[in-house]
Amino acid sequence: MLVLVIGAIVFLILQTLIIAIFGIIYGFDVISPLMSGGYDSLNSEVGRYIGYLSIAIFIPSIYIASRIVRDRPFSSYSSSRGGWNWKLYFKCLTIPLAISIIYQIISALIIGRQGPNTLTLTFFLVCLIIIPLQCIAEEYLLRGFVMQTLGSWFKIPVLALIAQAAIFALMHPYSILGVIGVFIDGLVLGFLAWKTNGLEPGSAFHSVNNFTIAMVVALGFDVSTSTIDLTNFVSTIVVTLITAFALYYIGNRQGWFNDKTGESKLI
Repeated sequence: MLVLVIGAIVFLILQTLIIAIFGIIYGFDVISPLMSGGYDSLNSEVGRYIGYLSIAIFIPSIYIASRIVRDRPFSSYSSSRGGWNWKLYFKCLTIPLAISIIYQIISALIIGRQGPNTLTLTFFLVCLIIIPLQCIAEEYLLRGFVMQTLGSWFKIPVLALIAQAAIFALMHPYSILGVIGVFIDGLVLGFLAWKTNGLEPGSAFHSVNNFTIAMVVALGFDVSTSTIDLTNFVSTIVVTLITAFALYYIGNRQGWFNDKTGESKLI
C-alpha cells in the first residue's frame, strides 16, 4: 500500500507539471476545456498529447515509489522472466498490427471519412514514441502493480484478473457499452499477462490498438467520443478476441513467451 500512496503523490506532481507546461505553451484558456472534455478532447492534437502523457507518467510514478519503498524490484512488475524484454515486445507487435490494419481498412471502406485529415509528420512521430509508453504504463499499473498486488492478497488469480479489469474499466469515462468493452479488454490483457508471465504481449497489443486509433482519428476516418454505439462495440470486441487468440496461439507455438530477458533487459 505504501507504494500506491507514494506513487499517487509522484503522479500528482508530474501531472501538475504537465498541465503547467502545456498551459504556458498553449494558454490555460485552451487547456482548461480539454481537462474536462472526456474522450472528445482527443480530437484535438493538444488534447491527445496531454492524455497520452498523463498516462505515461504511471511508469516513473511506480518506479520512484518502488525505489523508495524497496519492497521488491521494479523489474518484477513486468515479468517473471527477469524484467522487461524489448525483443519479445517487438515480436508481439506484428500480429496485432497486421490484424488492426486489415480491420481499419475494411472499416474505412465501409464507413468512409468522418472528418478532415489533420495528420502531420510531427504528430505521427510524437505518437510513435508517446503512445507505446502510455500503453506500457497502463500495463505496469493495472496488469503489473494492481493485478499482482491483488493476486497476493486473494491467492486466487481469477479474482485479481476480474478486479483489475473492473478498475481498468472505471478509469475510462465511456458510455455503458464502452465501459463494458473496456472491462472485456482488461480481462483479455490480464489473461495475456497471466498466461505469458509478462506484460510485453499485452503491452504490444495495447500499443497497436491505441496507435492505430490515433492515426485513424487524425486521418479523419473516425472520431473520438465517450459514446460507443452497438455496432462499434460488437466489432471491436470480435477483433479484440481474434487478435488475443492469434497472439497467444502463435506466440506459444513459436516459443516467444519462453524467452529469457537476457541482454534485452532495459527496465
